[in-house]
Amino acid sequence: MKDQLGFRILLCSAIFIILTQNRALADLDSESHGVNSESVGEEEWEMVQRKGMQFTLNGQPFYVNGFNTYWMMTLAADNSTRGKVTEVFQQASAVGMTVGRTWAFNDGQWRALQKSPSVYDEEVFKALDFVVSEARKYKIRLILSLVNNWDAYGGKAQYVKWGNASGLNLTSDDDFFTNPTLRNFYQSHVRTVLNRVNTFTNITYKNDPTIFAWELMNEPRCPSDPSGDKLQSWIQEMAVFVKSLDAKHLVEIGLEGFYGPSAPVRTRFNPNPYAAQVGTDFIRNNQVLGIDFASVHVYPDSWISPAVSNSFLEFTSSWMQAHVEDAEMYLGMPVLFTEFGVSAHDPGFNTSFRDMMLNTVYKMTLNSTRKGGAGAGSLVWQVFPQGAEFMDDGYAVYLTRAHTASKIISLQSKRVAIFNSLCSWRCRWGCKKKNHTALDALLTHDEL
Repeated sequence: MKDQLGFRILLCSAIFIILTQNRALADLDSESHGVNSESVGEEEWEMVQRKGMQFTLNGQPFYVNGFNTYWMMTLAADNSTRGKVTEVFQQASAVGMTVGRTWAFNDGQWRALQKSPSVYDEEVFKALDFVVSEARKYKIRLILSLVNNWDAYGGKAQYVKWGNASGLNLTSDDDFFTNPTLRNFYQSHVRTVLNRVNTFTNITYKNDPTIFAWELMNEPRCPSDPSGDKLQSWIQEMAVFVKSLDAKHLVEIGLEGFYGPSAPVRTRFNPNPYAAQVGTDFIRNNQVLGIDFASVHVYPDSWISPAVSNSFLEFTSSWMQAHVEDAEMYLGMPVLFTEFGVSAHDPGFNTSFRDMMLNTVYKMTLNSTRKGGAGAGSLVWQVFPQGAEFMDDGYAVYLTRAHTASKIISLQSKRVAIFNSLCSWRCRWGCKKKNHTALDALLTHDEL
């Protein structure tokens, strides 16, 4: 009985700290989506920083439970769908999520941000401004990705088309990484985004704490060069370029996490033999000057087999553990699992299996969090509001109707928030308080 009483006292204290320190967690009831959306005071809204293998905020560890919603700028560009962006932030905030990831690009496509090199649609840029300003209202920070590897929303293929239209003779989409003209096109886009003054907040993007990090590219691959040298050179140039414009914000590459030639022993963790041939190299790439943390994606249904099976969960655990170990042993930086999910289009899919996938990822991140380790958190792919089904790629999690998933996400948010609130940076490896056993129980308890 004394142990239970002590646990309840600690629990109450922890929840009180969270509620007073973090207004974004003031309403964690999944049935309610209201939050205090007043402007956040500058004294409360600081840049997230990195110290060793942890993110920090105001001297406290900052472990992440977050989400992806890639299409927010596109829907915000139309007044009839702009409200869906607000709903995303309302619902994500209501389950305690603190970081979102979205595109800061749309190159030459429908509702393009960049219509041609350095030519922008101001109305679409204002839509991106709105996304950033709404995130700030709900105390959610954003990872903004700057270009796509894939053809969707333009990507490197669109840059190659622009290059050929200007008189170049390019034959491969991978020329994006090596051609000087295309490198300049990309740098011009980066410069434009980072120097943009938000029309809603009047804050320059590169000075806005709402932005958690810049992502160089979504899922970069350069299969024409399995050695990885071409992509490595591009990362080296662009990481330093971004930092030359903005030394305040964190920078990450956008990698899926595949191991390459520099770590042949680690390639056994890859999901398939082809993964080592796509020109990426997780350890080598992330050792580049200017890269602050590593990203990893988790898609066993895309990489192993589309048919749902328990092998997905086994792969997920070993894949995540390997990257946490590498971040601690070789990189000395946080690793964020910036995309994970399972598609409703997979043969054998059911929501119970998706819940198992959520629990597996959250357990692996929490195992690192409890030690103050490099596993810095995860972002589910992807959170959707009702009424946005026409954008659903099969991975959408509708928080208002996926009640079990919503509860799992909310519980993970509470655990992360408790750890962030109770532990100070004075301890490098976690929270070595007198009541460490009770805290550990708190972080693993099934109900909070």
